[in-house]
Amino acid sequence: MDEAPSITLNGAPHPLSPGQSVRDLLQHLGLADVPVLVERNGTALFPREFPTTLLAPGDQVELIRIVAGG
Repeated sequence: MDEAPSITLNGAPHPLSPGQSVRDLLQHLGLADVPVLVERNGTALFPREFPTTLLAPGDQVELIRIVAGG
């Protein structure tokens, strides 16, 4: 039996839907309206790239939530 496609999200396996973009992933995680830094396979993405950057099986994705503080 084939394994379901997945990415590595912040160091842990995470299922991947066909045609899933970074924006789709953020929406699924409830982070669509939250300031986040996204790195895919070692490259930081601009927020304008989130809708057009499609994820592929085996991608390494790091999400960092931006919070204000002092």
